[in-house]
Amino acid sequence: MKRLDHYWYSSGPISFALWPLSWVYCGASKFRSRLHKASQGRTLVKVPIVVVGNITVGGTGKTPMVIWLANFLKAYGYKPGVVSRGYGGKSTHWPQRVSHNSNAGIVGDEPLLIVQRTGCPVYVGPHRVKAINQMLKENGEINIIISDDGLQHYKMPRDVEIAMVDGHRRFGNQLCLPAGPLRESVGRLKKVDFQIVTEAEADDDIDASYSMRLEGNELVNLRNAKKRKLLSEFKGQSVHAVAGIGNPMRFFTKLSTSGLKLIMHAFPDHHRFQAQDFRYEQHLPIIMTEKDAVKCKHLATDNFWYLPVKARLGHEFAGAFIKKLREKTGG
Repeated sequence: MKRLDHYWYSSGPISFALWPLSWVYCGASKFRSRLHKASQGRTLVKVPIVVVGNITVGGTGKTPMVIWLANFLKAYGYKPGVVSRGYGGKSTHWPQRVSHNSNAGIVGDEPLLIVQRTGCPVYVGPHRVKAINQMLKENGEINIIISDDGLQHYKMPRDVEIAMVDGHRRFGNQLCLPAGPLRESVGRLKKVDFQIVTEAEADDDIDASYSMRLEGNELVNLRNAKKRKLLSEFKGQSVHAVAGIGNPMRFFTKLSTSGLKLIMHAFPDHHRFQAQDFRYEQHLPIIMTEKDAVKCKHLATDNFWYLPVKARLGHEFAGAFIKKLREKTGG
């Protein structure tokens, strides 16, 4: 994946050689979109659905956005539920509800993090409509659904689409898989209701009206959550930086710009950590993402820390989102 990632975010002979397959993939995506949109029926799901997704492979800030949106809707008086594919989960039966004590290896790391940060009902399964209907059957108070990812899950109806864009990596070479990082062509963004750029640069020229910042400066000890330290307390120290997320460099950059000296350990997204992953020669602090931390509590020693982050969006988006939701649902 690291090798492909290099080619996806640059131009070269490999991308050119894979271009015919990319063209086929893009064409198939468009066909699937038209096929399922023509057959979508609101009778499948009886509450509004908001999809938070992206058109690229890798991390764009979807999970922090879902957490922000769920908490925002709760504060606004809604009763949200969240549905997710449960990537990385190895359950033998779907759909299923995620609890605070669920095993991330069974239900997936992102759903577990979402339920811990929001307290909302969270259900996972490869067939999202089935997961949603199971959720509504067991939780009659839910009056809005947030889909974590699922922009390309066209079997699922939707009322509002939010596309997340990485402000640093953007769209790479703008080719579809496997020649590039795109799940769909960039033109798909013209059809979504909102584009939100994560960690946008000051001179960003992406055609999007909204941006999101990820904020977090307090580390939490994985073995004892009451033990906390400011990130600045590690300034100048050497640490093991661990990330098994879609875009680990975003996390590493956050730590390095805070003055930490990093020994970087990047793992594939949704990596299932084992004890040998942390057998380092130097006994230094180990700092990881919160998403990785939900999978590592049973492995933690006193030197394990994680960095929670919180999405920050402007009031402009909050107002525009509620207005759009009411327009789409007649509420």
